[in-house]
Amino acid sequence: MFLHRAEFQVRNRCYSTFSKMMRSVCVDAPGGPENLLLRSVTKPEAKAGEVLIRVHATALNRADLLQRRGLYPPPPGESDVLGLEVSGVVEAVGLGVSGGWRPEDRVMALLSGGGYSEYVSVPEQLLMPVPQNLTLSQAAALPEAWLTAYQLLVPIARLQQGEVVLIHAGASGVGSALVQLVRRFGSVPLVTAGSAEKLQLAASLGAEAGFNYREESFSEGVQAFTGGKGADVILDCVGGSNWEQNISCLATDGRWVLYGLMGGRGVQGELLGRLLSKRGSLLCSLLRPRSLQYKEDLVKDFSLRVLPGFSEPSPLRPVMDSSFSLEDISDAHRHMEANRNMGKIIINVIPQNQEDQRKAA
Repeated sequence: MFLHRAEFQVRNRCYSTFSKMMRSVCVDAPGGPENLLLRSVTKPEAKAGEVLIRVHATALNRADLLQRRGLYPPPPGESDVLGLEVSGVVEAVGLGVSGGWRPEDRVMALLSGGGYSEYVSVPEQLLMPVPQNLTLSQAAALPEAWLTAYQLLVPIARLQQGEVVLIHAGASGVGSALVQLVRRFGSVPLVTAGSAEKLQLAASLGAEAGFNYREESFSEGVQAFTGGKGADVILDCVGGSNWEQNISCLATDGRWVLYGLMGGRGVQGELLGRLLSKRGSLLCSLLRPRSLQYKEDLVKDFSLRVLPGFSEPSPLRPVMDSSFSLEDISDAHRHMEANRNMGKIIINVIPQNQEDQRKAA
C-alpha cells in the first residue's frame, strides 16, 4: 500500500508524538491508594552525565506510602513521581557519560523519585550492573533496600566483627538484606517480627534468634541471648513505640540507629537519662535526601564489597514477597499497608513473560 505524502506526514507525526510519551503513575492529591493514577506523560531524555533506562521493574518502599499521603515530599528538583529504585536496560546515554554503558545493558539504579514509570533518566553514578544470575524483576529489589542496609551498617553504625545486632522488621525488604549483610560481615543478627512465618524467613537467611513483638518482650529475649550484655547495635525503623525496650536491651556503649518511624514520632519518658547512663549513641539516617556525591560513594563501596556476593556459590539473595503490574499499583500499596509482605513487593512495568522472552532471544 502506498501513502500519499500528506497522509505519511500525519502518520509519522503521530508516531513521533507517541514515541515521546510514556506511562507513569501520578498522584494528583494526597490520600489513599485510590489516588494513584496511571497516565501518559512526557518521556524524559538523557541529560549530560545521565543514562536513560527503559524500566522493566520497580519496587515499593515505605517512603512511597508516605509520599502518596503527602508526608514525605521529594527533595528539591527531583521528580514528584513515586519510586526509589528500578531495574531495566539502557535506552540512551547522555553526553559526557564515561562509565562505558551501552544500549541494552542490564542495569539497576537508586533514585530520588520517578521509578513508577516506563522510562527514567539517572545520573550514571547511581547505576549498577545486574548480576548475571538475577532476573530484572529480582534486581529491582536491590538498590534502595540493600544500599540502605549497607549504609546503616557500615558508615553509620560502623559495625565491628562479632557484634550483636538487633534488627527490627527482620522480614522486610531492608530487614532481610540486613540479616544477610550482618552475617556476611561476621556479626550476629537477631530480629523482631510480627508473625512466626516472618521469623522463620529471617532464620532461613541467617538470623541467630527472633522475637515476635506481638507475643513477647524482645528486650528480655535479647538480654537472655546475650547473657545480660545487650545488643551492640539496634537498627530501628519503628521509633516511638519501641524506645523503652530498645534502651533496656542496648549494650553499654551501644549504637541505636533510627531510620524510620513506623511506630510513632513521639516519646514520653526518661529517654535521654537512660541513654546517657549506658553511654549510648542515638544515630539517625535517611538515604533519599543525601547528596549525589554521598550516594556515588555509597554505590561504589557497595559494588566493590557486596555486589559480587550475589554471584557467589552461596549467594546473597533479594527476598521477593509478591509482584504486581503497573496497572495494579493501588493493590500493591494496599498489600504493603496491611503489613502482609515478607521481603520486597515488585512492580513489573514490563510483564515478566516479556522479560523472559527478551532474555531468551
